[in-house]
Amino acid sequence: MKLPRTPLRAACALVLTCASAAAAAPAEPTTPIRRLVVIFQENVSFDHYFGTYPNAGNRPGETPFKALPGTPSVDGLSENLLRRNPNAAPPRRLDRAHAATCDQDHEYAAEQKAAHGGLMDKFVEYTGGDDAGCDRRLVMAYFDGNTVAALWRYAQRFAMSDDFFGTTFGPSTPGALNLVSGQTHGVLPAQLNDGADVLVTSGTVIGDPDPELDDCSSGPTIRLMGTNVGDLLSKAGVTWGWFEGGFRATSRGADGKAVCGSAHEGGDGKKHADYIPHHEPFQYYRSTANPHHLPPVSAAAIGRSDQANHQYDLDDFWTAADAGRMPSVSFIKAPAYQDGHAGYSDPVREQVFLVETMNRLQKLKDWKDAAVVILYDDSDGWYDHVLAPVVRRSALPGIDALTDGACGEPAPGEYPGRCGYGPRLPLLVLSPYARRNYVDHAVLDQTSILRFIEDNWRLGRIGDQSYDELAGSMLPLFDFGAPRAPKLILDPATGAVR
Repeated sequence: MKLPRTPLRAACALVLTCASAAAAAPAEPTTPIRRLVVIFQENVSFDHYFGTYPNAGNRPGETPFKALPGTPSVDGLSENLLRRNPNAAPPRRLDRAHAATCDQDHEYAAEQKAAHGGLMDKFVEYTGGDDAGCDRRLVMAYFDGNTVAALWRYAQRFAMSDDFFGTTFGPSTPGALNLVSGQTHGVLPAQLNDGADVLVTSGTVIGDPDPELDDCSSGPTIRLMGTNVGDLLSKAGVTWGWFEGGFRATSRGADGKAVCGSAHEGGDGKKHADYIPHHEPFQYYRSTANPHHLPPVSAAAIGRSDQANHQYDLDDFWTAADAGRMPSVSFIKAPAYQDGHAGYSDPVREQVFLVETMNRLQKLKDWKDAAVVILYDDSDGWYDHVLAPVVRRSALPGIDALTDGACGEPAPGEYPGRCGYGPRLPLLVLSPYARRNYVDHAVLDQTSILRFIEDNWRLGRIGDQSYDELAGSMLPLFDFGAPRAPKLILDPATGAVR
């Protein structure tokens, strides 16, 4: 029998109660941003990429960069810092021909020692790369708009911050965990070393252990208790996902465990696995892990709860986006060779990924109410001359060393090993609603992205001393009343405007 058309309330009664229908509907965003894409790259300090912005060297044979009239200045490398730097070596410019570099030391304690109580003068001694064939003085090097051309041009068209910091000191895993939860405490086991390297201490992760709940992990592993933003999004009925290059299993062992065999040639000329487990923060939590790297049951399920549990390969993002089903919140992680991490990636390979991603996103119908945030997980130890405000203290003996062998005396009951804010990092916001050619100078950190998600979709806070309760707002990077910024299509190889 054909049912007559009925008002919504009557229609609800035919299949389920109105209360159930209302509970299933996610809250409307509090801003015009209905799609947020977070591109989470690797290991770059602000001065390393933007220290001389907007002034590029423009030497013969380089793709020239000329700043737009009225481009605002940044807190970058002044003439005094370039010529009379207090470190053991001065900053030096790297060109595109030298884009591939050694990895630097970016451990939790080493970065604090480099900061030297705010003098910012011990980078060569403590975070300079010391692998065979590496010159520790390289830690002072920087690129400009002739090499990281696309990022400089995005900054011209859209908005950026020059006061954005890692939530805490330390390498990739703490940065990734802070992005999704603002919390690096609540680790099992509570103490974990990898030889002489301390990975976990007093229940807080300060190193790079792999997630226990991941078939592709190797070496020491951990898992985290507590809540992350994925839990909040799922509870609110908001579609979301983490999409990482190389996540899809290339084969399976006899026990059904995933094998992550996808690999590409990196900046060092060697092949490297595309997927790096300790770069995937949701795999540390039982509630959001996809241990066996199971694919979504269908394209329509991407962003929703199924066997993939919101953890996907990067190709799955484009399957959903091209079909008009982009999740409300998407975290994108490049395959390792394109994530910008010194040692196995480089700015040239990273630029190809960023530009191809942005060009493709801007061609989607969802672009009209979308925002893209480009940020980094840690500084890699690269020199930056700005010390962040210390908003959380820690005094782990023999580890915390920001001032006088500690990061200040923590408040009673405050979790240890979370000294922060950490090093200054790049942050760009690309959106039709982004302020144009704008530099924000308010203090932000990695959990500012977490807080934007929480506020835009009315999720509430993580709790349990999450840094989200302290995070600065990203809203000043937007202007929702101005004409929408036009698209910016760039050449992936050169970063020049097409």
